[in-house]
Amino acid sequence: MSSAHAALTISATRIVHGSDKQSSSIIVANPSTQLFAVQSWVDTQTDDGTTAVPLIAAPALFRLDPGKQQTVQINRIPNDLPEDRESLFYFNVQEIPQAQEEQTNTLTIALRTRIKLFYRPATLQGSPEESLKTLQWSVQHANGKAQLLVHNPSPYHYTFRRVLLGSPTERKNIEAQEMVTPKSTVAYDLPTQALSPGTQVFFTTISDYGGTTSEMAAPVTGL
Repeated sequence: MSSAHAALTISATRIVHGSDKQSSSIIVANPSTQLFAVQSWVDTQTDDGTTAVPLIAAPALFRLDPGKQQTVQINRIPNDLPEDRESLFYFNVQEIPQAQEEQTNTLTIALRTRIKLFYRPATLQGSPEESLKTLQWSVQHANGKAQLLVHNPSPYHYTFRRVLLGSPTERKNIEAQEMVTPKSTVAYDLPTQALSPGTQVFFTTISDYGGTTSEMAAPVTGL
């Protein structure tokens, strides 16, 4: 089976746009030997292309020659987004390769790269890293199954890099791929209901810069 890979690269894996900034920027580079037309835009998680968003990417359409790069500005416009939590958007880059005259029977595919863009009110207290300690973990049992619940009372979004359940010497990996949004609760399936008292959760998250935060340990209730 063949696969397609994006030729263009972007300088970050996520963007944090503070409400006190008029604009933020990201670099789109073309390390390939091919010329591309490039589209850039910001949309919502629904990816419907019609929902209005208060962030505009510029330039929205540009040419990117081989070995060159382009800075894309993300500009905010007046909005009524919540001031007590982050809002989630997505930044998109779509590459459109130029048709080659001698390749009349080839299929041209427009590949897209999509990354998270967090709009963060400047009035929020603390930081995402400091607020990790406010996450509340518990176990619930329903219909013969066990789930690990994480409640996020903070105003920040969290994507887990790793979640482990157990003790400092014996841990089991938990599939925790779903991001937990501000002031919400997410449930992750557990492979077993046999959990001993004193079980802890050990976790890391993806930082603002795409790195991994330091591992934290937290108690688990409902065992």
